[in-house]
Amino acid sequence: MAVDLGKLVAEAKETIELGDISGKTLAIDAYNTIYQFLSIIRQPDGSPLVDSKGRVTSHLSGIIYRTASLLEYGITPIYVFDGMPPLLKRRTLEARANRRAQATEEWRRAKEMGQMEEARRHAMASTRINAEIIASSKELLGYLGIPFLQAPGEGEAQAAAMAKEGLVYASASQDYDSFLFGAGIVIRNLTISGRRKLPMKNVYVEVKPERIELDRLLGRLGIGQRQLIMLGILVGTDFNMGIDRVGPKTALKIVREHDTPEKMERYVTEKYGMNFDPGINEVLDVFENPDVEHITEDKFSKLVRAKNVDVDGVMKFMCDEHGFSEDRIAKAVEKFGVFGNSKKQQGINRWM
Repeated sequence: MAVDLGKLVAEAKETIELGDISGKTLAIDAYNTIYQFLSIIRQPDGSPLVDSKGRVTSHLSGIIYRTASLLEYGITPIYVFDGMPPLLKRRTLEARANRRAQATEEWRRAKEMGQMEEARRHAMASTRINAEIIASSKELLGYLGIPFLQAPGEGEAQAAAMAKEGLVYASASQDYDSFLFGAGIVIRNLTISGRRKLPMKNVYVEVKPERIELDRLLGRLGIGQRQLIMLGILVGTDFNMGIDRVGPKTALKIVREHDTPEKMERYVTEKYGMNFDPGINEVLDVFENPDVEHITEDKFSKLVRAKNVDVDGVMKFMCDEHGFSEDRIAKAVEKFGVFGNSKKQQGINRWM
């Protein structure tokens, strides 16, 4: 589970338009974003998009069309993929696998009963990412000329480090863990903005990008960065179980009054009769010293250097291999690569 800071962050966030971040470079938490594509881009009964061989293609649709939208606004995306997760995350991953298995069974039952809205809800909860989905995502990004990076550990931590070190304007992720990793600016809803139907309701809402600045958040909460991590540990993160009966507001009160790990630990033991599992310092270390690559400016410049889109590669991969519409993909491809590149345009014309 990602840390639940939604209620505390509400006053610090601002709604923006994509045009407000035109010209900016963003490090996108690839796993988080692909998960969103797989969850949202589905058929009415909840089934994901698949090709003629039964391979899931929802993520490919999301990557090409949503990335095209970012390029239209002059935004440079860098997709950051997960490496090896910390050992402390093992329990969380096991719990997620169990929840997905249960959701998959509920999805099957709902479809059998003809409850399509219910089926779609369970289908979204059953979303999983496998090695094939990650590999095909990277292959498509390569053809499109969009930079991507393999993190040594958590992709979210790597994206946050790049934002913290000033290599990119912001980290783009739905999860608030980015702040615990120290990202100075986080953009939410970057690739899922637009009109969305609320689950189980015949109501549509307009989802817009949100910008949240860490300094503003800490100022609103009246705490420092380490206290924010401590707050997350109280509520529960991907790396530890939270303290029962302690929600975000109670956790904020606790870290304000007990501003060191030792003080907080003593208070929790006395007040709730509980111990942190794993130890509080172990979890602090994951957030304060994550396994990330500290990228040099020279390597970063090479990473984001403009590349021509491989039109034939995209068209063959998306249309010949995965059955997408040639006309729609060709129109999307026009938004990629070095704009005005004659070779690119000639390649597109062959497919139009």
